[in-house]
Amino acid sequence: MLDKLQAIREKYIHLEEQLSDPSTASDVEKSKRVNKEYKKLQPLVETANRYEKALADLDSARSVLAMESDADMRDLAKEEIAELEPVCTALEEELKTLLTPKDPEDEKDVIFEIRSGTGGDEAALFAGDLYRMYSRYFNTQGWEVEVLDESPGTAGGYAKLVLEVSGDHVYGKLKYESGAHRVQRIPETEAKGRVHTSAATVAVLPKMEAEDINIRKEDIRTDVFRASGAGGQHVNRTESGVRFTHLPTGAVAESTESRSQHKNREIAMGRLVQQIQEAQLQKEASALASARKSIVGSGDRSEKIRTYNWPQNRVTDHRLEGDNKNFNLDKVIEGDLEGLIEALTIADNAAKMQE
Repeated sequence: MLDKLQAIREKYIHLEEQLSDPSTASDVEKSKRVNKEYKKLQPLVETANRYEKALADLDSARSVLAMESDADMRDLAKEEIAELEPVCTALEEELKTLLTPKDPEDEKDVIFEIRSGTGGDEAALFAGDLYRMYSRYFNTQGWEVEVLDESPGTAGGYAKLVLEVSGDHVYGKLKYESGAHRVQRIPETEAKGRVHTSAATVAVLPKMEAEDINIRKEDIRTDVFRASGAGGQHVNRTESGVRFTHLPTGAVAESTESRSQHKNREIAMGRLVQQIQEAQLQKEASALASARKSIVGSGDRSEKIRTYNWPQNRVTDHRLEGDNKNFNLDKVIEGDLEGLIEALTIADNAAKMQE
């Protein structure tokens, strides 16, 4: 393990040197990529340094015990050994966990979509509540958020909202949020005080990059066009829409979500990469649509992964069991999702170990 740690430390130092290189600082994409990899290795390197120092101190104490004849010095060495042995064991276990291969997609940024499901205006209002909840959580994580597309509900909230969320370990933390979210509460428009049940869906898709798949520039045809439909004069009068065609496979992906052609290029390329990847794995292409359908279903209340019960001030995640599945609604709706995400991560890892 020490050899592996040394190799990681050397890579970490190399990344550190790249970050201080002016050529890296002038390349925004490269700087972002190097910084992300540097931060990913930082906890591992810091833990490795503590582990190696503890091992060195332990070896030194054992040498004193073996060679020293003075009784007081031997007693001090024994005390130090007794303190250091459990520290070394704990740090070794921590390192094993950190060295365990992770899902490579966990580090990816995501396209995050919220849609109102069954329940009419109340479903759209609930979609707005989910957006505020997730926004607060994104803020606590220090993630960057960009609104790509939004369709307000007729009575407030949202019929549809598409975000790009970027930062550290974004998909790894948000991947369990995909599915139908059910709400039980008394709507503001309910005159008789009856509890209604509505739903909204959340889709979390890892943002694919061109480097994830070997795509040659000469194999891609690019078309730009004026976006149509509701979106204001700017969208209709400028060629902001982008369409990519991958000539070897015939895969086509486009985007008109953003007013920026640059951003639409990023979105369209992500969709193209995803289509080609799925084709290579002999899956159906139509990347975004098929992926979304598979992870959120139809948006019907019966397909729920989680229920937000206002009268009982309780959030229940139906993928968890026993007392671990219930959480305080007041905290969750304010963006305190760490307990939920941690419980789902532990349950998922436990299930994988049994496979």
